Amino acid sequence: MIYGLDIGGTKIELTCFNGALRKLDSQRTATPVDDFQAFIDTLVNLIESADRQHGCQGVVGIGMPGVIDAEGHSLSANVPCATGRNVAETLAARLKRPVVVENDCRLFALSEAHGGAGAGYAHVYGAVLGTGAAGGLVLDGNLYRSRQGIAGEYGHHPLPASLREQYQLPLLDCGCGLSGCLEPYIAGPGLANLHRHLCGESLSAPELVERWRAGDKNAIATREIHMDLLGAAFANLVKAYDPDIIVLGGGLSCIEEIYRDLPQAIERHLFAGFHAPVIAPPKFGDASGARGAALLARQTMEF
Repeated sequence: MIYGLDIGGTKIELTCFNGALRKLDSQRTATPVDDFQAFIDTLVNLIESADRQHGCQGVVGIGMPGVIDAEGHSLSANVPCATGRNVAETLAARLKRPVVVENDCRLFALSEAHGGAGAGYAHVYGAVLGTGAAGGLVLDGNLYRSRQGIAGEYGHHPLPASLREQYQLPLLDCGCGLSGCLEPYIAGPGLANLHRHLCGESLSAPELVERWRAGDKNAIATREIHMDLLGAAFANLVKAYDPDIIVLGGGLSCIEEIYRDLPQAIERHLFAGFHAPVIAPPKFGDASGARGAALLARQTMEF
């Protein structure tokens, strides 16, 4: 058995897979975000419950938000009690078995590269556009894991000075502690930030989508600026990694118009004569976190 755990700021979901990565069952519970001991106890209880149910000790892979450094320590705004802690090491000591932990957006990429929208491509980038903007790169089926664990954090590339000047955008602070990161402009809340700045009107991303589809000029103007910023962000990915395909995840990946318009927006920020990669919606979507965690556990532990 392989257990893939997807940890978020509100819930933890454990999905049980067999060796062929066929989903068998799942269970979920609330995430303790302020008490590390309660957080670890919750994970142990979920895993041991699955052990009892299946009559064996499952292999454990975990996806969680935030950055995990070279020593295995987490930096997580969504699960603050894990910041500065080595979740894999602590959990392995409690469970008496190996545990692998990785950023959830990178595991999204791994899942979509194996039997998902990126199947058949050698270089797959998975880009999540939800409450934040992060992703990961898969090369020939293997997750690219960098020296400090920060490769793929495209949401924390800086907002281009030319676009900030062109659109007279404010310099926004980012949750990572830096200022001027792309994430507060291009992620789901960023779309709302842009509209509030341009029009003085507070609307959610779904409300803005509804407005621009109905022909609202202000909403359309916000969308065009957002698409230009998104194009610049993804052009940086192309110049850095040149992937064969970019698979989108998160709430904004459900906007159909993105797949029509993003390639052209990317090419506006590339060298003349160069082209955007394939931009595709996910196959597994929200299920990719747990599935990617199970995949990584299978690969790492030679299951």
